[in-house]
Amino acid sequence: MSTSTNICSVSNLTAFLTASFNLNSSSRAASFLCSHISTISHRFSDTTSAIDTTYLLFSTYIVFTMLIGFAMLGAGSVRAKNSKNIMLCSILDAASGAISYYLFGFTLAFGKPSNSFIGGHHEFLALNTFPENSGYDFSFFLFQWTYAITASGITSGSMAERTQFNGYLIYSFFLTGFVYPVISHWFWSNDGWASPTQTNNKLFLGSGAIDFAGSGVVHMAGGITGLWGSLILGPRIGRFNQRENRSSEIRGHNVPLVVLGTLMLWLGWYGFNAGYFLNILKIYNRSRPYYGQWSAIGRTTVTTTLSGCTAALTTMFTRRLLVGHWNVAHVCTGLLSGLVAISSGCAVVEPWAAVICGVVASWILISLDLLANKFHFDDPLQASQVHGGCGTWGLPFTGIFARKQYIIEVYGGENGRPYGLLMGGGVKLLGAQIIQIIAIFGWVTITMGSLFFMLHKINLLRVSADEEKVGLDMTFHGGFAYGAHLEDADWVKPWNQGAETDSRT
Repeated sequence: MSTSTNICSVSNLTAFLTASFNLNSSSRAASFLCSHISTISHRFSDTTSAIDTTYLLFSTYIVFTMLIGFAMLGAGSVRAKNSKNIMLCSILDAASGAISYYLFGFTLAFGKPSNSFIGGHHEFLALNTFPENSGYDFSFFLFQWTYAITASGITSGSMAERTQFNGYLIYSFFLTGFVYPVISHWFWSNDGWASPTQTNNKLFLGSGAIDFAGSGVVHMAGGITGLWGSLILGPRIGRFNQRENRSSEIRGHNVPLVVLGTLMLWLGWYGFNAGYFLNILKIYNRSRPYYGQWSAIGRTTVTTTLSGCTAALTTMFTRRLLVGHWNVAHVCTGLLSGLVAISSGCAVVEPWAAVICGVVASWILISLDLLANKFHFDDPLQASQVHGGCGTWGLPFTGIFARKQYIIEVYGGENGRPYGLLMGGGVKLLGAQIIQIIAIFGWVTITMGSLFFMLHKINLLRVSADEEKVGLDMTFHGGFAYGAHLEDADWVKPWNQGAETDSRT
């Protein structure tokens, strides 16, 4: 309520008081009461805003811990000679991404007024006049930045151990500052052509595409980018023997780091999925006591947990049947596959549906791994399979299992809004989800696929064979992360000129 007269009318209150007091006394009493009621109301409104902003910022901090997870998971999944390189990339995903998203990424995603394809109002460039009259606050910018850098982190894992550092800097900046913001505008901005929150009442197929926390917007986009990058790069030296048509597994050097990184990502996912409600103090149904947005947030954390855990267990037992042993690395990738897949529908499906989501995500991951091995596709972190493949599954999953009540509560709208196919809601929502898959795949292919091809043609994408064999830490970053004694080996000496030296006596 914007004014005190909306909260308490002096003239109306005076009429009630006139029966007991004279007119002047009644007017003074009415003015006194209304002023205090208005003050209390504004205090409640301010408190609500403060609590919602605190919730959003806390979610932002939790999502940011995923960066630690990506760094640890990446470092453990590659060979020791490349660990410094991939951890530097994790830091620069955030640092470079912050600048590109600040300068123009955010305005391309959420700048308004805008059209249905792309944002970009000049007043949002470099947060020029943001957040005045925007409907957002600085906390919203920071929150969205953590999602943007997640997409870049996924890609760097796919292309690990053989990408030139200069090439990495170019594609990371372009992905975070342009490619990803356009996708997020389509599905998350109020002006996007397929957004479920469009304000012009022209929802795509009557529902928009529901991708609540980014199975498609973030994970599929990052995974498909990694797919094209890895395809154009080619496999690592020694990964496949083309002559004998066989593969040789290149193991990461540190399983404890893989487990630590996975657990940090799991923690971050609670902020990633539950945080995208953006606020917490919202009542859904006053006829039900203690029922509001906080209830949906709790349900979202449950669906997130169940999908991830189910996928982890399904992967463990299935891999046990396939390879004959219990492998903690397989459990880690399985867990992540379930978390990726549930991100789209986490807020609008029942917990039992999340179990189905996790089982199918696990089987998709395993199937894609077998196909990758068959066709000699090399992704050191299986990021294309986990994020690209399972992120893709998360979108039709939502179109099949989304519940009508939850969609109305989270997105608003009338009772006629489409919902999950198996929940009786028809095929419109599922159709919108499939169109989202086609749109993201096409956009990423046109933009990032073309960029990778260009970088490849001008020799800025892949390192030389000698550089790859020695390791990126020595050839690009001044020395190994650990095992410094190896720097004196004969096979390293040609690259040792620029290595960091210990000046201590």
